[in-house]
Amino acid sequence: MGANHDDRHHAPDGRGRALRLGVGGPVGSGKTALVAALCRTLGPSLSLGVVTNDIYTTEDADFLRRAGVLDQERILAVETGCCPHTAIRDDIAANLDAVETLEYRFGPLDLVIVESGGDNLTATFSRGLADRQIFVLDVSGGDKVPRKGGPGVTTADLLVINKTDLAPMVGADLDVMDRDSAAVRGERPVLFTSIRQDPTAATVATWVSEQVHAWSHTHAAPIS
Repeated sequence: MGANHDDRHHAPDGRGRALRLGVGGPVGSGKTALVAALCRTLGPSLSLGVVTNDIYTTEDADFLRRAGVLDQERILAVETGCCPHTAIRDDIAANLDAVETLEYRFGPLDLVIVESGGDNLTATFSRGLADRQIFVLDVSGGDKVPRKGGPGVTTADLLVINKTDLAPMVGADLDVMDRDSAAVRGERPVLFTSIRQDPTAATVATWVSEQVHAWSHTHAAPIS
């Protein structure tokens, strides 16, 4: 298994291993529901593993296991014991160990999803841990949230704005959120969804599938 944990902030070349996808965002934004939806949608066609992060519990992993979206052994929990961003950005050893354990037990895998514990708009993944990052917001915080920016919002490979079905109830203008997201993200994509209305998260799953496909073609294991 033996990854070089001393080189934590530099992405490995990744040849012959799964794409590692980080999913971050504030508490209650729907990260775990999105991970469940991705497993449900992509599981039939891809070989998956999931690592969840919680500060003192295994709550998110337990939710996914109860949901039956993957074999239970393919879902590992990391109890960070500290601010969530520390374990996904600053000291990623525990998460790397969990990812490598999944690949050792079940590999070759196509995709490993690493879900961060709930954090604020600054949550980003070290590129030594995640090759791609999704940042999840929800509309209940109001339509002002995207324009506040923060590294999670501005630099993630994909921004997902979830719970669009709640927009009329909280007075959030989705057009404003779309405009402001584009202003702070430039060409980086933004997808709007409601996991409650679409439990397959179809548009997000399509984006993830495209990332896996591209990764597999550019990081194939060398022929010995």
